[in-house]
Formats: sequence, structure tokens, C-alpha cells
Amino acid sequence: MQVDLLAGMASRTVALPRHTPTILVFDSGLGGLTVLSRVVQAQAGAHIVYAADDAGFPYGRLAESDLVDRVLSVMERLVARFHPDLVVIACNTASTLVLPALRARFAIPFVGTVPAIKPAAALTRSRLISVLATPGTVARDYTRGLIQSYAGGCEVTLVGSTKLAGLAEAALKGEPVDDATISAEIAPCFVEQGGRRTDVVTLSCTHYPLLLERMRRLAPWPVEWIDPAPAIARRVVQLLGPDDPASHSGANEAIAVFTNGAGITGPLRIALAGYGLAEVVIEPMPLGN
Repeated sequence: MQVDLLAGMASRTVALPRHTPTILVFDSGLGGLTVLSRVVQAQAGAHIVYAADDAGFPYGRLAESDLVDRVLSVMERLVARFHPDLVVIACNTASTLVLPALRARFAIPFVGTVPAIKPAAALTRSRLISVLATPGTVARDYTRGLIQSYAGGCEVTLVGSTKLAGLAEAALKGEPVDDATISAEIAPCFVEQGGRRTDVVTLSCTHYPLLLERMRRLAPWPVEWIDPAPAIARRVVQLLGPDDPASHSGANEAIAVFTNGAGITGPLRIALAGYGLAEVVIEPMPLGN
């Protein structure tokens, strides 16, 4: 009888409660919100921490060694406080430089954000594509390596915008941003050559999709704009597994963390709440710490 009982127990499948993952989405500022929304759609039951290192914004002004040290230092604090199961580096400038150091330091998976040059090369018909990024991302050997590996048959225009990230932040905070300034920043992306025109532009800074509708309206001709957020969300699902609606206990827990917070306005709080980030905390981490 005892043997039969043990055999029955061994054959029975016991459903254990599924662990609710905590996902940390990290950026120098507000651009990572464009990635956050896609990640939340893909992992609706996850606990979400959105961390904006606004004390260090913009990262493009930092020397490479200083940027590596800064991101590692801030990440140490965030990981110790929130214990994420996975971190999304929703910043091209940081991803193209700091990912190897992060993966060496921490035993959790990191998903980076890099210029979408491979899909751009696959999509273009004119073979003229543009990479709209920050000056730091444009200057990285990593970016040029992607071009050599995946866009050898294309002519690639690298456009390092000095203002678009700040304009996107200003717009989200409810500050006025005029069309002429945006037009001037995106104009170098549009190239005409031998009867051909640029037909694909990669948005290689996560801030830029915040202005996408305005950029579409201001573009001199229609192009395909590649937003990296959907691909990042797919990678998160690959690493954590598909979302299980049956395991949801209600609305996901979400919090926004800022390392300075001086620029948090009323309109920005409303915008953050629209992304599910009604709780906002300041974790002071002055630049240089």
C-alpha cells in the first residue's frame, strides 16, 4: 500500500506559485519610457522599476571611462535596493559602451538597446539608410561595427543630434518645443542621391520615439522609422518566459526612481502616471558619487 501511495504522489503534477519577476528599466532620463510601455505590454504581471539617472543626464557629455563608472555605481545601488530579475538598459549611449562591464559585475541578465542597423538594412529598398542617434552613439566603434557587419550593401548616414533628447524631455515635461528646432535636427537624415532617397531612419536613442509623431509630420518625405522598443520587449520575453495572465494578482507594482528629481514637474508626474508610474521616489546619487 505504501508503494502504491508513493507512486501516486510521484505521478501527480503539483502547480507551484509562479515567481513574479521584477524588471528594472534604466535610462539616463525619460527616453526609456518608450521601452517601458512595450515591456509592460509583454510582461503585464511583472513588478516594474523605472530608473532615470537624471543626475547624470545627458550621458553623451561624459567621458567613456566616467560613463562606465557612473552606470556601474548607480546600478550597484539600484540592484541592492530592488533586486531585479532582469535589467533593461534603455539607453543606446550606455548600451554601446557599458553592457560588458555590467554583465561581468552582476549575475542577472541585461538587455541592451543598440542601433537597429540590421533590420534597417533588411528593410530598405533605396539602400540609403540613416542612423539618428546621440553624438556618443554615433562615435562608438560598436555602431560602426554593426554597419560593417550588417549594412555593407547600404550607404549609411550617421546623424548625431545634440538637441533631440533634451527636446523630448522638455516636451514630456510640458515645456514648449518648436517645430523648426525639431526639423533642423532631423534634416541631415534625409539624403537624395542619384535619384534615390533615404527610406529608413533608425531611432537610435530611446528618447526619440517620444517625438515620433512630430518627426513624421515634419519629415520632407515619408520614411520607415524604426523604434527598437518592440524588439527589446521580445528579448525580455525570451529571457523571462511568456507572461502568464493566470498568475496576475492584480495591477502590477510600478515605481519611478530619479537620481536627482529637480526636473519633475506637474505635467511630468501626470505623464509618468500615464505610463503606470504613479509612485515617484528620489534616490539621490549626485554625479561624481
